Amino acid sequence: MQLIIASGNTHKVEEFEQLFSGLDIKVFSAQAAGGMPEVDETGTTFAANAELKAQALLSGAPAGTWILADDSGLEVDYLKGAPGIYSARYAGPSASDAANRDKLLTALSGIDQVNRVARFRCVLCLLNTLGDVMFFDGSCEGSIATEARGAEGFGYDPIFLPEGYQETFGELGESHKSKL
Repeated sequence: MQLIIASGNTHKVEEFEQLFSGLDIKVFSAQAAGGMPEVDETGTTFAANAELKAQALLSGAPAGTWILADDSGLEVDYLKGAPGIYSARYAGPSASDAANRDKLLTALSGIDQVNRVARFRCVLCLLNTLGDVMFFDGSCEGSIATEARGAEGFGYDPIFLPEGYQETFGELGESHKSKL
């Protein structure tokens, strides 16, 4: 099976190569389909945005290949699922990771830990050149800490406490986070 990752992020391609190692799947970057075009994520769900990314590569994909795209973010129950699909731009279109974390911590200021339930959600869209589409949805449950801790990871990692842990993803590190 030949799989093209619909992302301009080379780190993401490497992650999928590791996930599929040992299987009969050859992973390619978006360059195999002419490069990842700019995609306006106008969907109202993770699935819709993932499909937009996959569809963007469809016309350049060699026959018989599959395209895999993802969309993911952080959902906080107390905030009715926010930041959700806006996770990367929660504090504004050009906001830094720190600004997004600060805005979230401010929104949860004074809220006790039991009401800080959250999850990282990821939806994958798998599309082939015949137009067959499949979706896969997964999440890592946890809660939001009251302050940033740890220097590992990116985005919301320093404030996300995975279920069953006292350490944030920022403290646990990438290899432990990948297992969860």
